[in-house]
Amino acid sequence: MKNKEVISKLPYSKPFLFVDEIININENGVEGCFIFNSDLDFYKGHFKDNPITPGVILTETMAQIGLVCLGIYLLKDEAKSLNLALTSSEIEFLKPVFPNEKVTVISEKVYFRFGKLKCKVKMLNAKKEEVCSGTISGMII
Repeated sequence: MKNKEVISKLPYSKPFLFVDEIININENGVEGCFIFNSDLDFYKGHFKDNPITPGVILTETMAQIGLVCLGIYLLKDEAKSLNLALTSSEIEFLKPVFPNEKVTVISEKVYFRFGKLKCKVKMLNAKKEEVCSGTISGMII
């Protein structure tokens, strides 16, 4: 399955699609990126004089790239009906992400069994500094 095909199978659309590109994907993990354009609606009210990307959006970005894209890839032919529900996340936030920043998400599969996918994920900014990291799990429903 090609990288663009994985993105096309995501169950999201703008303005809630946080995947621009998949750089690399295989059965053990995925690497992808997203640019947080300054016109995204949440920047209007999240620290109005100094907007930063909310942690929940950073977590969602890591989940879309690091968990859902990988789940689609792992299930290949079954992916047309794939729904992956987030079951747990434990994320540590280290640096802010500002409007117009490009981030890269790197995900490593911990396990995939009994319909549950668990991954170690980290997000890097353009300077390759770690922005946040942790674990995210989801169930196929």
